[in-house]
Amino acid sequence: MVYDKIENIELYKGLSDDIYAGLKYLKDLSPDIAPGTYELTPRVKALVSEYTTKEVNDNGYEAHRQFIDIQYLISGTEKICCLPLDYLKESKPYKEDIDAAFYEENGVKPQDHLLGNGYFAIFFPQDGHMPQLCDGNPEQVKKVVIKVKIGNC
Repeated sequence: MVYDKIENIELYKGLSDDIYAGLKYLKDLSPDIAPGTYELTPRVKALVSEYTTKEVNDNGYEAHRQFIDIQYLISGTEKICCLPLDYLKESKPYKEDIDAAFYEENGVKPQDHLLGNGYFAIFFPQDGHMPQLCDGNPEQVKKVVIKVKIGNC
């Protein structure tokens, strides 16, 4: 997992051309972008959505096998809880059509990260993450999730 400010994206240029393309897109993004799906390259797409954060995410933690997530808020703030899969217990098995398995906590306190104010997070397949949580009171947010295809998926 990576958690950093968007102004530091040059630090991640060598990580992957696809990840860097996603980060550059976020850095140059207009706050007026409409919700929807945007193809950036054949291996990278941006999903823009608006919703209200919540106190509890009923799905629990999620993890992906086909895509790396880069998550970034255009407006508002959101808390994301994170734990490596080794510390989570699977609650719903992996489904290829949604590229997700779901998990619940297994006695280990998660790390909490606050997205918004220019911070982004990158989640790899081993990173369980529970997004869409409020930090205090629920609020309306606008979020971009960059989906970066892994390997030959």
